Amino acid sequence: MIAVQHLYRTYGDGPDLLHANRDISFRVSAGEFVVLAGPSGSGKTTLLNVIGGLDSASSGSVLIDDVEVTALSPRALAEFRRDRVGYVFQRSNLVASLSVYENAVLQLRLQKRLTRAARERTRALLDEVGLGSKLEALPAELSGGQQQRAAIVRAVTSETTLVVADEPTASLDSTNADGILQLMRRLNEDSGVTILVSSHDDRVIEAARRVIQLADGAIISDSEAAGGGSA
Repeated sequence: MIAVQHLYRTYGDGPDLLHANRDISFRVSAGEFVVLAGPSGSGKTTLLNVIGGLDSASSGSVLIDDVEVTALSPRALAEFRRDRVGYVFQRSNLVASLSVYENAVLQLRLQKRLTRAARERTRALLDEVGLGSKLEALPAELSGGQQQRAAIVRAVTSETTLVVADEPTASLDSTNADGILQLMRRLNEDSGVTILVSSHDDRVIEAARRVIQLADGAIISDSEAAGGGSA
């Protein structure tokens, strides 16, 4: 599903040149749950953003379902992000003026796919994650954990097959973090959603089927190579 090939992402030039990612290559099969792990500054968030089309590569390529994301025009890339990738950010990034339900169906509205069946599925997902009684609530009326749950529903409600999550438990207490992890594992195992997460949270790393460790912008280990992965 995902193929990253000799990816570099640099910033600046000359003596100020910074290699955020250097010569990154790996593949992720459909249905995997993969964590990009490493300390702050290791390049994991930059790599996640390039794969998800939020940032551009300096060289190398990213293919998702045989679409070379790194070669798309800005307009085509925006359409690809809208239609093919669900995002969960470190902070939920819910639209403050929209209700929980309106936030959850926002991507569907942009896709012009807000059918009756999609509305029913969204309500069912919100109910499943404990937000069935909060459909009309604004984000400011929710706890941090509830906001993240709403963000995850928004990411998957359009039946996207890839969810990209950047430090989704970073600002949560242990109870809410565990709930978010259980939800992501359920989506992965029951619905076959491919999940790619950046994190340095041990709980997230332990929940993953595969861990790719980064340091100084480069891959230093991949648990799949040691017999891990989704098998």
